[in-house]
Amino acid sequence: MDPSTVAVIAYQRIRPFHLGIPCAVFGEERPGLPRWRFRLCAAEPGPLRTQAGFTIETPWGLSQLSRAQVIIIPGWRDPEERPPEPLLEALRRAHKRGAILMGLCLGAFVLAEAGLLDGLRATTHWSCAELFARRFPDVRLDSEVLYVDEGNLITSAGAAAGLDCCLHLVRRQCGAEVAASLARRLVVAPHREGGQAQFIQAPMPPEVEAFSKVLDWARGHLHKPLDLDLLAKRAHMSRRTFTRQFRSAVGTSPLQWLLSQRLARAQALLETTALSMDRVAEAVGLGQAASLRQHFQAAFGIAPSRYRALFRGQNLKNT
Repeated sequence: MDPSTVAVIAYQRIRPFHLGIPCAVFGEERPGLPRWRFRLCAAEPGPLRTQAGFTIETPWGLSQLSRAQVIIIPGWRDPEERPPEPLLEALRRAHKRGAILMGLCLGAFVLAEAGLLDGLRATTHWSCAELFARRFPDVRLDSEVLYVDEGNLITSAGAAAGLDCCLHLVRRQCGAEVAASLARRLVVAPHREGGQAQFIQAPMPPEVEAFSKVLDWARGHLHKPLDLDLLAKRAHMSRRTFTRQFRSAVGTSPLQWLLSQRLARAQALLETTALSMDRVAEAVGLGQAASLRQHFQAAFGIAPSRYRALFRGQNLKNT
């Protein structure tokens, strides 16, 4: 199995935007960034007609899935339609040999139809969440998040969340610095906070500009003992009002957001410096190495020392 091969499934009536997301992340060569061997694989006889009216032709079919480490299903044309059995069987074989399978948006329906998500957490577009829950009661659906990582099975919410999901995989395999660099090339955030709720509830309140200033200030002072009262004071709000409006605007609680920022900074320091674990913990405001290890393991499923061993590589520099 070639670890650099990413196979993306194309099918009749595919949405071009859904297809474009994994193509933009994995299918384009960019100087200084990893290069994946990219394969666009037709799940059905071509040429494949998109929902925008133009057609796609590719020399690769489902046989390529037997050699790919990562297989991406960018959506699906109809959540009520069962995908072709040859596609489902190819996905089952790929999963059995250890490939990473990613279902973007309604692509989660395809993985569920293959029986691969039973007993696991998954997500999909919020508009189809009730249908998904009825059809696949054995899947633990979480319709409020942008993506769910269950190891070798990853699912995302709506189309734009597919980009978050793809960048998450880059971050998982290549490290935070590579993912951040790629995100800058794409002019998107390397990691968005919150979940689908922020896109289906009422518009953000006008106080969001105050939050923007508070967030920027907090990112510059992660090494200090920040707390809810201090953040609320910076926003000129009461603690209760700040907490309520922050969650509405950002999609998560202030303290959850703060922890995620501390951990993101810790990732970068582990990749790019030789600081001890205690020094990293101090630099991101987590106090001591024990606290860093506890939060890091809970968030990423890996110890910070192991993370450094995997991702420091050529990024390491003495400080």
